[in-house]
Amino acid sequence: MHITGRDCGVCRNPFAGDAKTLHIWIEKLHPELEVSEELACHSDSSGIIPDGCCFDFAQIHYGLAGQELLNAINRDMFLHLEEGYCAYTPKTTNMSVGNTSTDCIRFSFFKAPVTNARPFKDITIRDAYNYITGNFAKKRTEELRSIAKTDPKRAKWFKAARFDYCCFSGTFRSRSNSALIEHSGYLCIDFDHVSNLEELFRALLDDEYFDTQLLFRSPSGDGLKWVIPINVAEMPHGDYFRAVESYIRATYSINIDASGKDISRACFLPYDPFAFINTKFLE
Repeated sequence: MHITGRDCGVCRNPFAGDAKTLHIWIEKLHPELEVSEELACHSDSSGIIPDGCCFDFAQIHYGLAGQELLNAINRDMFLHLEEGYCAYTPKTTNMSVGNTSTDCIRFSFFKAPVTNARPFKDITIRDAYNYITGNFAKKRTEELRSIAKTDPKRAKWFKAARFDYCCFSGTFRSRSNSALIEHSGYLCIDFDHVSNLEELFRALLDDEYFDTQLLFRSPSGDGLKWVIPINVAEMPHGDYFRAVESYIRATYSINIDASGKDISRACFLPYDPFAFINTKFLE
């Protein structure tokens, strides 16, 4: 199966001798909305199985219905939907792959411009917080926001050329996924062009599943950067990102920057005197 956009194309049909008759695609339940719950659907050109959704297909596959079908899906897909279990619940092990001391969890910091792929040094969450709340990027942040009001294209160039950045998800020999030395156990989520910025800021801090490590406004001033713990020993970085992306879409009705799926994603560090840091890093 190969996915292009929201369409898997025509796939082999196990109910038609593996003939390529099964068309699978992802469909919005409420297409009139920008953000909507989605469902995998199928149609069979051979007519051997009726058109339907993923649950209809599973019902044919298992020969089950109702709660028995849901139990089978839960078991075989390792969804862990038992009462009292939540895949998003933060755990101490989410903090890192190795040493769980906050002082030992580091990630790579790079000097501007963004074309510089050589790390300057490895830093901690507290180091990043001190940089963001200090005066290191104050002047350039103010200048960027001033430029953006009249010349967005130049503002984009200015940010790439003048802002230091980091890769929150790990330490690197150089900025590329293949040059990862060690994953930090952090995932940085980008919220761009948020209309209700301060409302979302407070909501993320109160999120019942994710324990915020660091939260700050973006260089442009109309977005947020949310650093949360993940456990890559349980799930690969990219899969974890997609799970969090789905959770955010369902919980906050917001689409996030898909580039977060890249471990080596650059995060520009601005000036934000009101950034939030988890108090455990201040102890």
